[in-house]
Amino acid sequence: MSIDPKNPLAFRAALAHTRTQEIAYIARICQTHPDALDLSFGQSDLPTPEVVCRAAERAIAEGKTTYAYRRGVEPLRQAILDYHRQTHKVDLDPERLSATSSGMTSIMVSLQCLVEPGDNVIVVAPVWPNVVIAIEAMGATVRFVQLDSDDDVWSLDLDKVAAACDDRTRAIFVTSPSNPTGWIMSGPQQRELLDLARQLGTWVIADEVYGRIVYDGSESTPSFLQVAADDDPLFVVQSFSKTWSMTGWRLGWLIHPAALAIQVGNLSAINSTGSATFVQHAGVAAIREGDAFLAQLREHSAVGRRIVTAAFAGEDRIVAPEVPASFFSFFRIAGVTDSLAYAEELITRAGVGIAPGSAFGPGNDGWFRLCFAQDPKRLETALDRLLSAI
Repeated sequence: MSIDPKNPLAFRAALAHTRTQEIAYIARICQTHPDALDLSFGQSDLPTPEVVCRAAERAIAEGKTTYAYRRGVEPLRQAILDYHRQTHKVDLDPERLSATSSGMTSIMVSLQCLVEPGDNVIVVAPVWPNVVIAIEAMGATVRFVQLDSDDDVWSLDLDKVAAACDDRTRAIFVTSPSNPTGWIMSGPQQRELLDLARQLGTWVIADEVYGRIVYDGSESTPSFLQVAADDDPLFVVQSFSKTWSMTGWRLGWLIHPAALAIQVGNLSAINSTGSATFVQHAGVAAIREGDAFLAQLREHSAVGRRIVTAAFAGEDRIVAPEVPASFFSFFRIAGVTDSLAYAEELITRAGVGIAPGSAFGPGNDGWFRLCFAQDPKRLETALDRLLSAI
């Protein structure tokens, strides 16, 4: 479409092509059915830890409600640096760290640093739909590289990534652990992808938000920070939302080259003026005192994972690859060709909400995502409804 500058209702052409977030659409329909059990959203049903809530209350009582340094208050910045030192065994230059008002803000700031209209971004899919919408909103094109699956294990073919790149490729976006599949990118493959980015003169944007929700006894899944140099073309996105059940608090951080510190700070400021100051102090408590909650979340998710695995095991129409990390099951229902219509039908017919695979990129119709970090009885009831409907 063309934009008429004399039309006060005109808007950027790129926005005309952004798609509606189908997960939010399903969640809204669930809200109109009071008895529906909604497993479509990416959040645990565990409340934010009390220690975090008390820290926010203290910060408010102490008057920590004013503007803060655009790249984060010093106690939070130090806590995040310590977090990476303990979790990933890396010492980061403080100039590489910027606190943001969410993981999504970190993604948007990364794109704003890199992408011009007409560029393209390689996206490893299936992928959380907001990533695609953000790239399209910047006027860039998304080029999907689909994970391979042999019905048991997901994997990424880096040759396919290289083949998708050209001289207008500004970034390769990869989520590990994956939302929705739970796939984990190995350290050696992370190194290979960084080598490819250097060779092509492009960047890697790594979303590592689910890195602590892992089931093999590790503290964390591999991080690009463990294989990257300080000045590598790399952004690492992190958030408090999943690890400490703070989805509504809106707090995250971004690791970037030190040379971009000023630009990232400026972009963060104009996107949101930074996260609320008292929320940042709550984030300090999450990192410093949140280990017990993280252990609880892992066990809560592990129970849900076992329930889903057992429920799907005997179903001929369901293919559900293993889930090594995250708190999602991404599964296929044989015979379904329109995931969105089927997910909408399940709400009215079975009283259960699951996210349609079509939300996560092309080629995923027939697939669905559900969040299993739920109360076991509620999850079992929802699965009984789902399987009866299928």
